[in-house]
Amino acid sequence: MQADIVIAGGGTAGSVLANRLSEDGKLKVLLVEAGPDDTSPLIRIPKGMARLLSDPEHTWYYPTTPGRDDIRPEVMMRGRMLGGSSGINGMVYHRGQPADYDRWEELGLVGWGWTDMLRCFRAIENHMLPETGWRSKAGPVPIRVATSFPPLLSAMIAAAAAKGLPFKEEPNLPNQLGAGPVAENIDRSSKRVSAARAFLSPVVRRRPNLSILTGTRIERVLFDAGRRATGVVCRRGSDAFEIAASREVILCAGTIESPKIPQISGVGPAALLKRIGVPVVHDSPGVGANYRDHYCVQPQWRLRHHRDSENRELRGWRQGWSALRYMLSGCGPLGYGSHRLAMFADVASGNGRADAQFLFAPYSLDQRPGLEKIQMEAEPGGHFAVFPLRGTSQGVVEAASADPNELPVIRPRYLDSAYDREVTVAAVRLMRRIMADPLLAPFVVGETGELAKAHSDEEIIEAALLHGSSAYHSIGTCRMGSDGDKDAVLDASLRLRGVRSLRVVDCSVMPEQVSANTMAPVMAIAWRASEIIREQLAG
Repeated sequence: MQADIVIAGGGTAGSVLANRLSEDGKLKVLLVEAGPDDTSPLIRIPKGMARLLSDPEHTWYYPTTPGRDDIRPEVMMRGRMLGGSSGINGMVYHRGQPADYDRWEELGLVGWGWTDMLRCFRAIENHMLPETGWRSKAGPVPIRVATSFPPLLSAMIAAAAAKGLPFKEEPNLPNQLGAGPVAENIDRSSKRVSAARAFLSPVVRRRPNLSILTGTRIERVLFDAGRRATGVVCRRGSDAFEIAASREVILCAGTIESPKIPQISGVGPAALLKRIGVPVVHDSPGVGANYRDHYCVQPQWRLRHHRDSENRELRGWRQGWSALRYMLSGCGPLGYGSHRLAMFADVASGNGRADAQFLFAPYSLDQRPGLEKIQMEAEPGGHFAVFPLRGTSQGVVEAASADPNELPVIRPRYLDSAYDREVTVAAVRLMRRIMADPLLAPFVVGETGELAKAHSDEEIIEAALLHGSSAYHSIGTCRMGSDGDKDAVLDASLRLRGVRSLRVVDCSVMPEQVSANTMAPVMAIAWRASEIIREQLAG
């Protein structure tokens, strides 16, 4: 089996690339995905993510190694299907700030500034709001934002405005500061639109130069004597086989697998490769380094009335009624993504650039010890996800052995930097001031859970470490950098330095965290990468 381009990973980035690189018919493209096709009806139901996240057929589970014995090991969950994590995530479609991408250009990554990235975002999006120079209605990904709000959310928006966060009609405006609805990749019939649904439509799949292979895992990359990537070794069930790539191999396996695959193929830190018994093809110390994530605290709040919370509608027999209601009309809590309200604030820098994000959801989890499954609280409640936007703590991903089936070692090192701790504490304090505003008194009883017991800076950080979690926005383990950046894994064209015909295109290429959830930026990165790749292969 062979192709001009072999794309390893059919997730968010891989779906975009497969579409774009096969578009003009000049390249024979093969997309290889370890998981199944995206045919499960749960993928289309926004709240279906709750079931999919507990389904190993559609979700990968990667345990992490905490820095302290008293901190529970966290399990990173990533999508395992065509569309990848865009099929199981919370559908928060946030771009980040123009300054995020201009910063990349300042680092020497020409062609990755906001001017280029805005063009890519506009090409992707079909926005429900009127078209402007900032947003478009021409793309394959529908973007939905609420235009009216229930009383609780209206009161929260007003309380945020009283604390200096003005109302925003949508989160992806030039100035990110403010509060308003979450942007979601959900269509007008309240169905999730994953990357697979948007970019791998039936028309695209019928292209004669595009082949899609599911249920097939990439084990390693093959190199010739000149360190050129010539193909990949795959496994489907008990059968191992090779796929030749006449032009390029492109890794789109995500922040965890995209560094692991090169490592067990001989490209990575030489000391690590020798330790796990892999012959060194190229010593690249940055492969697996620079692991960054949004680490969030998730405080819960007791609400006064069931009408303001989804808890009752997502428990017991009412959950079945909510499912029926959704199937008949697309309405009800199952038709919403993970969160309903987004706030962006400058809590620590003082320069007017948002450094923290607050996402509110009108449901709360039952956190009593001994429960065997996740369920909503019986009483009405809601919760926030609060995190620094551009965290600086850096962890690492390392292959545990040369065995492709062995899970890698992930050391996230959450809240390791003083900056991350400072922003986290300041964000929690601002959230509490907003929730204590008199405008919310008719709706809110008070804060609950372990974080409610934390008051000093030290107590807040300790509670965050013990009870917080990843936002599943990990990036950076195959970061791109300028030619003068010796620790950068990739060049500005996403080519892996030290070898030939091998690129990486996914969230692992980001040199720094963007001020957003990662799905939308990854789509735009893949779109931009397709422009670069097509131009270079045509030359």
